[in-house]
Amino acid sequence: MEEILREGLAALGVAMPEGAAAQLRRYWEILEERNKVMNLTAITGEEDCARLHFLDCGALLGAADLRGRRCLDVGSGAGFPGIVLKILEPTLELTMLDSQRKRVDFQQEVCVALGLDCRCLQGRAEESAELRGRFDVVTSRAVARLNLLCELCLPMVKKGGLFVAMKGPAPEEELEEAAHAIRTLGAEVERVVKYAVPGTDAVHSAVLLRKSGPTPAQYPRRWAKMTKFPL
Repeated sequence: MEEILREGLAALGVAMPEGAAAQLRRYWEILEERNKVMNLTAITGEEDCARLHFLDCGALLGAADLRGRRCLDVGSGAGFPGIVLKILEPTLELTMLDSQRKRVDFQQEVCVALGLDCRCLQGRAEESAELRGRFDVVTSRAVARLNLLCELCLPMVKKGGLFVAMKGPAPEEELEEAAHAIRTLGAEVERVVKYAVPGTDAVHSAVLLRKSGPTPAQYPRRWAKMTKFPL
């Protein structure tokens, strides 16, 4: 795993701090063990986890400067990308938010085992008004289509901050679909960074949206309304 991580992160232009390889390996060991009973991820095995989870998430550090940033990871599940980003960029001030208690408990277990100072919160983004406008960066991976993600995540971003959505190889259709939502919620597309996941045929994208103005107070709406009447 260490060889895969060192070579892969170097290919992505991302530095690996001292001790990070051992932390990521321990993270994988806990994930493999808990996944037997918790169904945390469909990606299993040392090599696949190293490439398709750890390198994929780590690629965000090549797309955006997260040093010293206050970051919220929405729908973080088993800790992707949040825990990986915290391991690879220890100065990151990380909060993770997930709706399922068992996932939050898993995140807390990993953070304690690895000595990571993170906040692990249970809740739904559209019901977490106390987090509104508090973060320099908000991230999300494999949660929803971009127009819905924008309504969930952009209210949490400070003016001038970033929302980074992890998407597949061709996010253009989702960007077009989300254009009205992006404008309405006070953001603009800064850039789209496409990257090959080292050692695989996978090409993924990081969609970077810059918060240029305030999000109107009526957003986010309830999930049922959001999905029935998307922006």
